[in-house]
Amino acid sequence: MPDRYAAFCYAPELTAQQCRRFDEAIARFTDSTTGPRDGRTPDYSFHSQTLELPSEQIRQTRDLLRGTFAKAPVSTALVPTSLREGAKKLIVMDVDSTLIQQEVIELLAAHAGRAEEVRAVTEAAMRGELDFEQSLHARVQTLAGLPETVFGEVHEAIRFSPGAERLIRTARAGGHTVAAVSGGFSQILAPIAARLGLDFATANDLEVEDGRLTGRVRGRIIDRAAKAQALRQWSAAVGIPLGASIAIGDGANDLDMMSAAGFSVAFNAKPAVVEAADAAIWRLDLVVDLAGL
Repeated sequence: MPDRYAAFCYAPELTAQQCRRFDEAIARFTDSTTGPRDGRTPDYSFHSQTLELPSEQIRQTRDLLRGTFAKAPVSTALVPTSLREGAKKLIVMDVDSTLIQQEVIELLAAHAGRAEEVRAVTEAAMRGELDFEQSLHARVQTLAGLPETVFGEVHEAIRFSPGAERLIRTARAGGHTVAAVSGGFSQILAPIAARLGLDFATANDLEVEDGRLTGRVRGRIIDRAAKAQALRQWSAAVGIPLGASIAIGDGANDLDMMSAAGFSVAFNAKPAVVEAADAAIWRLDLVVDLAGL
């Protein structure tokens, strides 16, 4: 049984030619379209068609749309109308390099004079030589001996990704639930969550004894499986179906969470994450995709 989808293209300034290319791509693939619809978000213009697709054609259609603008500064998305029409949504965001611009472990390591060592461990993990948990423990060990006052210093250095604060403010004003889940650290995420008014937040917990970091993590590791579990738990807690959830991330550690969500957005992401996501933000502004969709 086909489901209804809204197919979008969007850019800072869409041209009439780009809209025609989009319509022609849809027409080549299916004749079951309605629309088009044009409009603007605060930063972007968009053009869309509504179509019905069987599940086996969703990926093919998404890839077709992306290929249409492969060499143009135009993004595309294929969004279930059930998600767009839902009264309340759950938005779950990764933190490092998504909600914020930096990687917290690197900021902490810089205070310990171990930035190069941490970067080397990260690169080993990216090459597949270490899994996330191994990588996390190895990097956290480099922080042993740092005074806990470092948390305040790092927090002062945090910079939100463009559009992040506006996205959260707008979503919460609309009655939606917003959460953050991080492979980073609760000592950094907790004050961020309080400042932004997030409904839920979870991260790893660095062990501190006698005012100094021990180089160990307490409790369960927040890895890719834990991120997906958090999304499911928060969905159940607020009574929002998984189909009405949106997950935003940039790395492999976010893939399980993105797969579990009703809609996934790759933000400044690695190629494998872009390939798996329902939509990708190429310009660094978190408002773009969600405001227009």
